[in-house]
Amino acid sequence: MTLMIIGTLAGAGAVVAISYLVERLRRAPATATALSWAPEVPVRWVTVDGVRLRYVVAGNGVPVVLLHTLRTQLDLFQRVFSALAARYRVYAVDLPGHGHSDIPAADYSAEFFIDKIAGFLDRLELDGTVLVGESIGGAIALALAADHHPRVRAVVAINPYDYDRGRGLLRASLLARLLFGLNDVPILGGTVMRLRQLPVITAVLEGGLHRLGSLPPALAREIYQVGNRRGHYQGFMSLVHHWPSWEAVAERYGAIDRPVLLLYGDHDWSRTGERQQNAQKISGAELRTVAEAGHLLSLDAPDDMITQVTEFIDRLPHDGRPLGA
Repeated sequence: MTLMIIGTLAGAGAVVAISYLVERLRRAPATATALSWAPEVPVRWVTVDGVRLRYVVAGNGVPVVLLHTLRTQLDLFQRVFSALAARYRVYAVDLPGHGHSDIPAADYSAEFFIDKIAGFLDRLELDGTVLVGESIGGAIALALAADHHPRVRAVVAINPYDYDRGRGLLRASLLARLLFGLNDVPILGGTVMRLRQLPVITAVLEGGLHRLGSLPPALAREIYQVGNRRGHYQGFMSLVHHWPSWEAVAERYGAIDRPVLLLYGDHDWSRTGERQQNAQKISGAELRTVAEAGHLLSLDAPDDMITQVTEFIDRLPHDGRPLGA
C-alpha cells in the first residue's frame, strides 16, 4: 500500500513537472502588424497607467467602443466591425491580459478592467461614447455608466456576465465545468491550465455558440496561440479566481442614468430571471432577445447584433453629450 501511494505521488509529481516543461516550450506568437480579417485597418497602441493596450479604429461619426468577452480579444468582432464602421467611428480594444495587450502582474478583478477601460476612454478623449460590450465587456460598460463616467453616453450590454457569482461559463458544458471548476484547486488547477491544447480551447469557445459553424477556425487558433504569451495563463486564472467580482458590479446598476440596451441571445448562459433582474435595476433599460443565438453574439448572430446596435444608436439624441451629464 505504501509503495502504491509513493508511486501515485511520484506519478502526479511527474505530470506537474511535465506541465511546467510544456509551458516553457510554448512559442508566443508574434504581434501582427495588421489584422488578417481587415488588413486595411492599422493596429494601434495606447498606454493606460503603464499598461499597453492594442486597439483598432475605423469609420467616422459617433464613437463606438467594442469590448470583448473573457479569454477572447478584439478579433471577436471581425464579423461586425466593418459594418458598424460604415456608420460610426468604431474602436475595438484588447482588454489587459488578453489578445496582444500587456499582461501586468495584477489581480484581474472586475474593478481592474473597469479602471483600465475608463483610462482608455480618457487617453483617447472619446466624448459621447456608446459602449458596446459582450459578456464581461457588457458588465464593464454598465459599470462605467453606473459610475457616471463623463465620456459614456449610452450602453449596449450583450449577454453581460454579472450573475451566479460569475460562474456563468460553468453552464456552457461539462468540459467548462471540469476545467474552470478546478481553477482554485492548489497545484491541480495550474497543471490543467498549463496542459491546455487547441481542441480544448476550441471546445470551450464553441460552448458559447448556438449556431453550427459560427466559430472561425483561424480565430480559435489565434485565441489559443496568444495564450502562449508569458503570464497569460496566470492572468486568466486570476480572472477566474475573481469571478464573484462581476456579480458585485451588478449591484451598482441602479445608479445608471443614461440609455441602455440589454441584448441577450436566447441560448445565452444567463437565465430569464437574471436578465429580468438587470432590466428592473436599470431605469428605462430596453431588454431584447435574439433568437437562436448563444453567448458570443457577435459570432453567432452578427447581422442581428448589427441591426440591434444601429437601431439603438440611431435613436439617441445627436448633441454628442453624455446623457445625465
